[in-house]
Amino acid sequence: MELLFAVLGGLIVGAVAHVVVPWRSSRGSLLGPALGGIAAAVLWEALTWAGWRYDATWIWVVALVGAGVVALVGEWFLGRRRTAADTAYFERAKAEGV
Repeated sequence: MELLFAVLGGLIVGAVAHVVVPWRSSRGSLLGPALGGIAAAVLWEALTWAGWRYDATWIWVVALVGAGVVALVGEWFLGRRRTAADTAYFERAKAEGV
């Protein structure tokens, strides 16, 4: 049951990351929540396999902060990459006269 709450927290943190990071129009609206949810699930399972208790505070802190970091970095990287790729494409199209 705690895994469900951790994934839900990761989805929420990822949704916040989508709103906070610029370039919202150049990437999908579900990218941040997906990255956050997946990261929270993976971190939660890895920490439980490492022996961390479900009711401890630090497992929640690490899982949710880690999910936020993964979502922020992923959205930042993909947003910048998409913008650079679009700019390069438009410059190439303009040079070719398309």
